[in-house]
Amino acid sequence: MARAFSSEVDIMRLAYSIPVVIFLILIVVFFVALRTENLDELSSTLIGKEVRPFDLPVLGDGPTLDENKRFSDGDLKKGHISVVNFWASWCGPCRIEHAQLMTLSERADITLYGINYKDEVADARAFLDNLGDPFELIGFDEAGRAGIEWGITGVPETFIVDGDGRVILKHVGPLLPADLARKIMPALAAAQRP
Repeated sequence: MARAFSSEVDIMRLAYSIPVVIFLILIVVFFVALRTENLDELSSTLIGKEVRPFDLPVLGDGPTLDENKRFSDGDLKKGHISVVNFWASWCGPCRIEHAQLMTLSERADITLYGINYKDEVADARAFLDNLGDPFELIGFDEAGRAGIEWGITGVPETFIVDGDGRVILKHVGPLLPADLARKIMPALAAAQRP
């Protein structure tokens, strides 16, 4: 009888320890995932593929949308290299990267587009009026649908698109000066090759 009782206790201990062990394994997995120092390792299913169809109203020069203009996937298939940056006025890291976007806008060999993500028109315009507007066109993605199509995980995110509308590179997080030198400029040079 004592042996049967002992076996039941052992089984109960084992039954209670399994969830604890699984929980500890999950903590380790999540910790390792969060400690990934290179966010560039986050892959995009779009790399090497054409951008998915999208069609957005354009943020105007004032506090309203420009009803006469649209920004769509067709703008990215006109033979020029495009840089597409997802940003929002409420995004702190977007402020950090803005100087790098202003630098990129000075290049004559690319077209810099913005997609304002889940923002208010007046807030987005105030952001650009305060920091400068580096973009050729800014699509206004109020509902976040274009962000879903592009597979973004948050803002800011930046994509390099070749002249045929194929995604060459995805950069997650704010563009820093080191990112321009190490990653963005080499990708732009590679996109120019026939």
